[in-house]
Amino acid sequence: MNMMIKAKNLIHEYIRRDEEGNVESINRALDDVSLDVKKGDFVAILGHNGSGKSTMAKHINAILMPTEGALYVGGMDTKEDQHLWDIRQSAGMVFQNPDNQIIGTVVEEDVGFGPENLGVPTDEIWKRVEESLKAVGMLEYRSHSPNKLSGGQKQRVAIAGIMAMKPQCIVLDEPTAMLDPNGRKEVIRTVRELNQKEKVTVLLITHYMDEVINADKVIVMDEGKVVMEGTPKEIFSQVEKLKSYRLDVPQVTELAYELKKAGVPLPDGILTIEEFTEEMKKIIH
Repeated sequence: MNMMIKAKNLIHEYIRRDEEGNVESINRALDDVSLDVKKGDFVAILGHNGSGKSTMAKHINAILMPTEGALYVGGMDTKEDQHLWDIRQSAGMVFQNPDNQIIGTVVEEDVGFGPENLGVPTDEIWKRVEESLKAVGMLEYRSHSPNKLSGGQKQRVAIAGIMAMKPQCIVLDEPTAMLDPNGRKEVIRTVRELNQKEKVTVLLITHYMDEVINADKVIVMDEGKVVMEGTPKEIFSQVEKLKSYRLDVPQVTELAYELKKAGVPLPDGILTIEEFTEEMKKIIH
């Protein structure tokens, strides 16, 4: 079974009722979504606010149940109660605000909290705490107080706390929304390393374009539907289409696109400054 997450015609409706319990409105946040995330992949879900991407995250952690269709995590159906804890352990969740996830007064206690709750033996907990803090580059802060850390460092501690529970998959729901650009970079770099070195499956939900250029696959959502799917290069080659979904493209992609429109013979879907420089050198020489 090499499929980590599988959504099959997933529909989610938020139903609003008045005081008498009559249905006032139905908002379809997920509209017939089918998607696959393979084990070991780094998949990014992009979308504007209200696109359904955060509702999707809550399904993966079985916080929400499908109105129709199904969602499977590691082959387990999220609708079946007996799988609830297994699902939450297989897919660790990292949210927007690290302050809501950090409970310990010392970094290493915080990271050990999850495995302790799972009943992991003490010596194994400390081994995991050390491995997880090392993996996110925060080992030297193990005896610090979390409130003295920067936003990016706190988010890395939150990720270490999830890692210590040894999930097969980490789902990050807008994990950098509250961070400054440096914090954003360090968190994304951390996640990418965990994916490459520890082979953890990563599902990153974001609206920042530059965070998805290293993903294996990008899924674009709009109004509850999957509207585009492909490699970062395939997705960012379609600048106008992305703009129609109110999404930007990375600055260097935009620059290359505008130059190409003006007649400079550049390929579509340039994603990094290095790539841009290489292509420009070919033209100039």
